[in-house]
Order: sequence, then C-alpha cells, then structure tokens
Amino acid sequence: MKKPYVKKLDTIGDVVVWEVDGEYVRGHMNEEFTNFGQHERFPFIPSREVWIDHECVSGEQAFFTHHLLTERRLMRSGMSYARALAYADRAERSERKKSVVMKRLRSKKITPESLAKIYKKKLATYANGLTVWLVRGELVRDICFIDYTEGGHDYVYPFVPANEVWIDDDLKQSERPFVLLHEVHERRLMSDGMDYHRAHHSASLLEQGCRKRPSSLVARLKKEVALNTLKTK
Repeated sequence: MKKPYVKKLDTIGDVVVWEVDGEYVRGHMNEEFTNFGQHERFPFIPSREVWIDHECVSGEQAFFTHHLLTERRLMRSGMSYARALAYADRAERSERKKSVVMKRLRSKKITPESLAKIYKKKLATYANGLTVWLVRGELVRDICFIDYTEGGHDYVYPFVPANEVWIDDDLKQSERPFVLLHEVHERRLMSDGMDYHRAHHSASLLEQGCRKRPSSLVARLKKEVALNTLKTK
C-alpha cells in the first residue's frame, strides 16, 4: 500500500471509503485538502473512492462519510460544488444532532458555557497579545460552523473572540505550526482590509511553500506573528 492510504474503512455500494494521511496529501498533492474529499472536488482522488483524513481525535468518521457520499452523488448529477456542499452540510448536520456529544450539551447554540467547552489548551500568548488556542474541533463543527477545519481566527469567524487564533485538535501536532502560519498571515492581511478569498489564497501559497521548505517556517512564523495587530474596543 502506497501513501497516502492508511487503511480501508468501508465499502458502500461501489465506493470505497479510505482513511488517508492528510498531512501527506496537503504536503504533496493539494494543500486545500482538509478533513475529507472526493473525486468531483479533488480530481486526484480516484472516482470510486472517498478519502477521510486520519482522526487524531476519533468520533467524526461516520459524519464525514455521510457528507462525502451526499456531496459526491449530487456533483456527479451535475450540481455545482457550492450547492452540493450546502446539501451535504445539511445531511451531515442532521446526523450530528443524533450524536452522544450533542445530546450531552445543555445548549446546541453558542453560549458562554458551550464556548468554554470548546477550549482545550492554550498553545501560545505572544508579546503583542495574540493568543493561540487548541480547540475541540468536533464541538466547533457541532455548535459553531460545520465546515470549520484545521484553524481559524477572529477576522473570519464571528464566534472566535477578538485577538484569538484557533487550531483544531484533530490536526497532527506536526502540522500545527504550518496551519498557524496560514492563520496569522491571513489574519494580518484581513486586518489590513483584504477580503477573505484573496487573503486565504495568499496564506495557502505561503503555507505550501513552507511545507516544501520547512527550514523557513520558524523565521516566517515569527515575522507574521509580529506583524499582527490586535483589535481594540
């Protein structure tokens, strides 16, 4: 078995569900691959396969599989990715409501109590006041935004408190610095007035470059953090 395959998870009809090494996919095939993908979205994935990144925190594979099969079916019928994503999100959200995690929550909305449960560990507080948190990605997807993946910050997501960057706990520790670089660069550009799509594209190129040249990561991350400015009340 060659990379990026880790193990076969299931066969549903004529579709094989594979667990893959997402770090390898992002580093060698497409940096935009996140928690999962299928051929109609990522042509390098064989047409009768769907790929799910290895979970560092288990519990979401069934939701991702349901999403992927819905998205794949709709796109193969001619629907655009944007519309298929919306329908697949709805199908995934319906499955998430049945989970043990959701049933244990007193509130299914963003409240101070539910937000507190999202935080897992503070990873860094920089001299300029920017704070980086490791968060429970499954809870973020359950409560805040179902398409949250890898990381985020206060200029993209209104539920992220001011001057915070969030890193998903479902991401390998070895990938966290690259995603953090992406987020702080994107945040800096957006704080200067750039729209999300342009800022995200720039951040993706920077992240991809550093994945190919890891020796440049530490210095570039230090520079981007220092260039970040805080929101003031």
